[in-house]
Amino acid sequence: MMLKLKLQYFGHFMRRVDSLEKSLMLGGIGGRRRRGRQKMRWLDGITDLMDYLDRETASATFIDSGGQFVSSQVIRISRNPYCGYERQILSSRERLEEDSLLAALQWQEPDVGPVPFLKSTDPSSSYFVILNSAAFFRVGSQLEVLVHVQDFQRKPKKYGGDYLQARIHSPKLQAGAVGRVVDYQNGFYKVFFTLLWPGQVKVSISLVHPSEGIRVLQYLQEKKPDRVYFKSLFRSGRISETTECNVCLPGSLPLCNFTDLYTGEPWFCFKPKKLPCSSRINHFKGGYLKGLLTATENAFFQSGVNIKMPINSSGPDWVTVIPRNIKGDLPDPGIEPRSPALQVDSLASEPPETNSLELSQGLGTFPSGYYYKDQWRPRRFKMRQFNDPDNITECLQRKVVYLFGDSTIRQWFEYLTTFVPDLVEFNLGSPKNVGPFLAVDQKHNILLKYRCHGPPIRFTTVFSSDLRYVANELNGIVGGKNTVVAIAVWSHFSTFPLEVYIRRLRNIRRAVVQLLDRSPKTVVVIRTANVQELGPEISLFNSDWYNFQLDTILRKMFSGVGVYLVDAWEMTLAHYLPHKLHPDEVIVKNQVDMFLSFVCPLET
Repeated sequence: MMLKLKLQYFGHFMRRVDSLEKSLMLGGIGGRRRRGRQKMRWLDGITDLMDYLDRETASATFIDSGGQFVSSQVIRISRNPYCGYERQILSSRERLEEDSLLAALQWQEPDVGPVPFLKSTDPSSSYFVILNSAAFFRVGSQLEVLVHVQDFQRKPKKYGGDYLQARIHSPKLQAGAVGRVVDYQNGFYKVFFTLLWPGQVKVSISLVHPSEGIRVLQYLQEKKPDRVYFKSLFRSGRISETTECNVCLPGSLPLCNFTDLYTGEPWFCFKPKKLPCSSRINHFKGGYLKGLLTATENAFFQSGVNIKMPINSSGPDWVTVIPRNIKGDLPDPGIEPRSPALQVDSLASEPPETNSLELSQGLGTFPSGYYYKDQWRPRRFKMRQFNDPDNITECLQRKVVYLFGDSTIRQWFEYLTTFVPDLVEFNLGSPKNVGPFLAVDQKHNILLKYRCHGPPIRFTTVFSSDLRYVANELNGIVGGKNTVVAIAVWSHFSTFPLEVYIRRLRNIRRAVVQLLDRSPKTVVVIRTANVQELGPEISLFNSDWYNFQLDTILRKMFSGVGVYLVDAWEMTLAHYLPHKLHPDEVIVKNQVDMFLSFVCPLET
């Protein structure tokens, strides 16, 4: 009760534009003070109360790939069965893993009834406060930010469930890093940042979706997984028919069963009226269902209102960070960090550098890296800069590189073939942006291949003969020290229930483990999901909220497998450029440089 009253009192004064009380709370009164221990400030009481909540929630939460805390209690989740997925035959270990993943991704949905738009989260009237903003911070210390959300009537919200994204950045230094968010389920959030470079560091907090919008997205995920539909063309002689296809098809009409014999991945098309199932010649995206939302629900998805909108600060939105102490220096009084974190080098003092597989994935390290002068710096791995095409040629000499997945890893193929002149693309006559694609450097014996993953895939037209599942392709690779594999499978699964994605990754993981078993020196790299631009329509199909769920599943399922991870999520969220499904070249370069650093690590 005391916490509730104190937070309400705090929020009341923070909403004021300027007042003596607000300045006193934030500790912003100018002038000098006497020497000695600094007196307790009113804001310290708020901080201590929030620290208490941190301890209370720590045992029941974990950090997902987007830096948002979600529940980690392993309980059996009641799920709506989807198509044949309720008939999956899982081992006890697979069932336990699936239940654990689904439980961990349970969003903390507020226990409230239907909410009108005016009582939903309004980013323009919400605010954040940097705790202890008047202090100087050292590189490696932790910065804490308190966020308070309000509705469109400027009234404090009493529940959580909003999806926030947070980062710190220094525009002049082209530096940036992401933060992690704790939801206290009472309208207050706390964001934690590790300060990784010296200088003036600015805080940015954005509301991606209000909790009211998240409830709509959850409904669509469970009840409308067919909101993206697919088609196939069947042809024999002069007769052709087009029918709808998907992981699951409703009704009792005759079906063509194209379920993969080796992986068991289900795929069906309505049977043509005149042609046999064997006459299928291609696959393509049919389109997106319209009219999915009511007028009330549409109000929760408005560009410029409540989709990826900034939350402004009440008080300073920046702090000054000074370099870490030089050995032998005495610490300055009153500016020690409240919660010391890992320190970093070059600019601070990094954790010991290593090329170990486990540490290269950034397991247990958040954030996994940061930008400085537009270069990504992983905190647990020394990344090389491949600024000269000759460096890439030297790295990939005598190697076969396989790129499997969606268009985000196709960007790597396009970057490499554009940047490296000796890597010449061989015309296979494949459809543009679909593939398969092949590039060769005969002089240096380099072979680069790209192939898209099997359905569901929203490409324009893919020939039936080119519909290959990644797991099957991996099973056909011998492997070895001159074999490199990179995989990115996420974006085309955002509209389906999570079980569909878990099954796909389970098959890919099994094939990866078998590949590394027979050829341990094979390098396998996984590219994670990334954030993207969002509007009212895209949010219903490819929201960051959907993709952070997929990203969290991917990281957990491949943890400890012996693969490298390119953290595209943080690399897009931490950067100053606008979010895009297909990131700009500077971000792609950093991704490829990290990928190549795993293939050709610095000699130690």
